[in-house]
Amino acid sequence: MAARQFDAVSPGGAVAGIARINGIALNAANELLDEETLRQRACTELLRQAAQQAGLLSADDVPGVQGAISAEASHAIEQLLDRELQVPEPSEEACRRYHDAHPAAHAQGERVQLRHVLFAVTPGVDVKQLRLRAEAMLIELRCADDGGAKFSEAAAQWSNCPSGQQGGDLGWLTRGDCAPEFAREVFGSAEIGVLARLVHSRFGLHVVEVVARDPGQQPAFEEVRQAIALTLRQQTWVNALRQYLQLLAGAAVVEGVALDAADSPLVQ
Repeated sequence: MAARQFDAVSPGGAVAGIARINGIALNAANELLDEETLRQRACTELLRQAAQQAGLLSADDVPGVQGAISAEASHAIEQLLDRELQVPEPSEEACRRYHDAHPAAHAQGERVQLRHVLFAVTPGVDVKQLRLRAEAMLIELRCADDGGAKFSEAAAQWSNCPSGQQGGDLGWLTRGDCAPEFAREVFGSAEIGVLARLVHSRFGLHVVEVVARDPGQQPAFEEVRQAIALTLRQQTWVNALRQYLQLLAGAAVVEGVALDAADSPLVQ
């Protein structure tokens, strides 16, 4: 089983030195990690130790190299979360409210016409500097009022995508044409123009312009009720996990990594 990491915090720049959770090192002395990776390791280690304290994992279990955990630890963490995170079934009213507030979220046949400038995250790249360049470009292109000429020029000069030679044009896309994390940021809304935020994907940071939208067909509530309930359960689970990690961090000795901590009981 592959190692899992549970992230409850936001990304940042690189961090030097050795970070520890209750004396257990999260990184090697010569291992320079960005804040996101370090916090992911910290959250995973908090859960691994909690599983040991709950008697779900042998006290002999130790973390592996580069943040990896054993298959036994991964299974024990799953058991721990199943026990500690009690997620209620969303009510009919909650599902209907979500459906009314997100009319395009489950559209069938939805398409968007996009352009983008991709700042690719590649091995050895300074992610902090890359983000600063991408954010500066985002502001510049949102302020441009020239019919899109500046966007085309920026894509041709800066984009790490072959589409840059076509002014960043990606054409008409459906959800299935995009990486899931990219699709979540682009589909299911009515936004037109250069989006006010960078879109993060496995490929890097994107400045995205929505040129046009085709909303497709809007299914009836009864057709998507189960999918909405799944979405709401997942949101509740993520919030409960964040709160549980805050509780664990509040009771732990945390060195070299910034984690939110809470000394109050877990509230769901």
